[in-house]
Amino acid sequence: MQLIKIILFVLPSLLVSDAFGNGINKNSVFVCYGRLDPEAIKGYSYVILESKYYTFYEVQRIKSQNEKVVAYISLGEINTNSAYFQQFNSDFSGKNEVWNSHYLNLKSEKTTELLMKMVDNILANGYDGLFLDNIDNFSDYGPQSNQKALVVQLIKRIKTEYFNHILIQNAGLELINETGQFIDSIVFESVASDYTFNDNSYKLRDEFAFDEYINKLVSLKNQYHLPILLIEYANTIQLRDAIEKRIKPSRFDYFIGNINLQTTPKFIK
Repeated sequence: MQLIKIILFVLPSLLVSDAFGNGINKNSVFVCYGRLDPEAIKGYSYVILESKYYTFYEVQRIKSQNEKVVAYISLGEINTNSAYFQQFNSDFSGKNEVWNSHYLNLKSEKTTELLMKMVDNILANGYDGLFLDNIDNFSDYGPQSNQKALVVQLIKRIKTEYFNHILIQNAGLELINETGQFIDSIVFESVASDYTFNDNSYKLRDEFAFDEYINKLVSLKNQYHLPILLIEYANTIQLRDAIEKRIKPSRFDYFIGNINLQTTPKFIK
């Protein structure tokens, strides 16, 4: 989940209320890649889960308690802990040391067919759709930039074959011109917050950088008419509250959690 660097010189005063639409932002997104009691996941507009932890009947239960329930899948990387890892047979284009995962080679027909097999298996479990991760890997400065056209083609194929399911794209701002017609919403991480891996530090993003970022997202929403969801990271109540204060004027739905996304968020005093 690499963070996006955006350069946009727009004054904060240009953010007028009409730009945000009529919705009211709320902590209505829930993300967890670990196992939770299905009964504990209630009342959200969007729920993003790791599919391997839930049975078909548990997914149905979670769906009955929330609006949209989607399953995580990466179109750019495969983790060494994945049950599918060995099937890719080392057909990789590099390694992400931060997450101990390998970059997929979409130029390989075997790789794309395995990804479609994963999609088939996940959606057969009853999910409303998919959360497509690591799309920013295919941007101009990403590790898979030479596969940009291939990931767009893959997203189109998924939407064509599963047109009744929703697709939520994670980041990949540069690809929106090509993917926008195939996705149903888009997620951006660390807009107000700024977690750094080298020192495992949670903090607020620089205020000027935040203003640039949020203006860009408002313009994006107005241009493509796609719901924008924010995923932010905090470890203390104070930081969580500061993040909420920053993003409330945007009226975007959001989730604030811990960086590992393995449990229900916990914030210390």
